[in-house]
Parts: sequence; structure tokens; C-alpha cells
Amino acid sequence: MPPKRPFPFSHPQPGPEPKPPPTGLEALRQRLGRLYKRFQPLLLLGAGIVIAVAAVWVYDATRPPPQRLTQRDINAAVEHALKSRTPEPSYASQAYEVIRPSLVRVRALIQKNGGKVEGSLGAGVVIDDSGVILTNLHVVKDAVEVQVLFADGTESHAVIIVRQPENDLAVLRAAEIPDDLTPAVLAGAGGLRVGDEVIAVGNPFGISDSLSDGVVSGLGRAYKSPKTGDTLINLIQFDAAVNPGNSGGPLLNRDGEVVGIVTALLNPTDHEVFIGIGFAVTIETAAAAAGSPPY
Repeated sequence: MPPKRPFPFSHPQPGPEPKPPPTGLEALRQRLGRLYKRFQPLLLLGAGIVIAVAAVWVYDATRPPPQRLTQRDINAAVEHALKSRTPEPSYASQAYEVIRPSLVRVRALIQKNGGKVEGSLGAGVVIDDSGVILTNLHVVKDAVEVQVLFADGTESHAVIIVRQPENDLAVLRAAEIPDDLTPAVLAGAGGLRVGDEVIAVGNPFGISDSLSDGVVSGLGRAYKSPKTGDTLINLIQFDAAVNPGNSGGPLLNRDGEVVGIVTALLNPTDHEVFIGIGFAVTIETAAAAAGSPPY
């Protein structure tokens, strides 16, 4: 048996040297690092808020102070606003645009003693697209010839087809009419009240298509004509200015609808000029004279 040989002796390897304990500064850094990782979202949010507040403060500190408005600035702003604003049309102007295509200038040629022919001027309003026109009888009463002038410039002879002396009304029919003749819109006068706005359109003193506006100052009035002696009843009293040449023209409400036919003005003197009181026959009476149903 071979002799046993001893194993070679091995010396143990020395282990790593232990780390020295951290210093106080390093321990503080480690603790702060752990806290930063733990509270990083909150710290970032806080930093953002601080930056935003600082930015606002810097903006406020560097912004120029607001300019104080003077009275001149205010006046200039108001003036600019008024110039830039388009004013709304008045009710009277809107009513005029509604009635204008239906207005008629009525001229009557009257035979006087000695063969001289003189003219009587008034107004009328178209109530039917066939050329039927309402006016006052006193405008055409003694006429040997009647001429009408429509809004588009068409001129025509006309004949009297209805006479109603008790209401001073006459109905005319024109021989020639415009192709696009527009009749007026009629409205009952029963809904009128004292104080309601009314508009009169006619040819005062020959001035064509003149408008005046006022209010209803009375209803159910009576008026005795100093020329004929006839007494007209159930009239609309109004204060819109009318003069010779307005007779036979329409009295309108604020919508441009015909509520009456202007027939007279009251003046206690011998002068036929307006002093504040006019009268109109209601459209119900006028429509009945024309053979139309009541409105």
C-alpha cells in the first residue's frame, strides 16, 4: 500500500475590509436623497407654483400703470358709438313707404262763369288694383274733368262712379292704370283710441306726397262744413297738420294701414289753414261708399 501523502496546506484568503461608517455629512446627503425620491412630485409641483407666482409678480411690477380716462376720452367714445350706429327708421317713415305706391294726386277742372276753367287739387288713395280710388266729394264735386296722377308717374282721366254727399266721399275709376298698381291696406278705425299715433299724407298747397304725423285727439266727432252747410258725423279728430290739398288723402295708423280719409280742417277764421284740428271720415264709412265690405 502506497504511503498516504498529506494534502498541501492552504492559507485562508482575507475578506474585504468593512466600509467605514459614513460621516455626518454623507448621512445627511443620503437622507435628503431618500426624501427627494419620496416627495419628488410634490416638490416639482411646489416649484412650479413658486415660479408662476414669481412670473405674475414680475409682470405686475413691470406693467405700466392703467391710463386714467378723462371726460374728453369718454365723450370721444360716445361720439364714435353714435356715429357707427345706424338709427332705426321711425314708424312714420315706415308707414310712408307702405302707403306711397297707393297715393294718388287728384286734380279737378271746374268750369267757372265766363268759360274760365280752374283747378281744384286734392289727394286720393287706391283701394283696388282695378283703379278704384277714394277721395273727397268736395274735391271733384263740380268738375268737368278729373285727372289723377299715380305714384309711378302714370297720368290718367278718371270718372266719378259714386257720390256720397252726406259723408263728403267720392269714388273714382281711372281710365288708365299702372301695370303694378298696389292698393292700400285698409284697417278698421274701431280699434283707435285717443292718443294713438296717426299719419296724414297728401298734397298740401300742391306739394306732392307730404307727410305729417300726430295723434288721435277725439273720436265720434261731428263737423258742419261752412261751405256746404252739411254736417258730417262719426269723424276721427286728429292733430297731424293738414291744409288745402290734403283733402281726400289717407289717414294712416303706425303700420301704414288706412283708417280714414282726411276731409276737413277746423279754423274759426276765414283762412283755410291748419291751426291744430283736422277731421277724417272713418274707413268703415268710406269702404261702404265704395261698395266694399266693412273693415
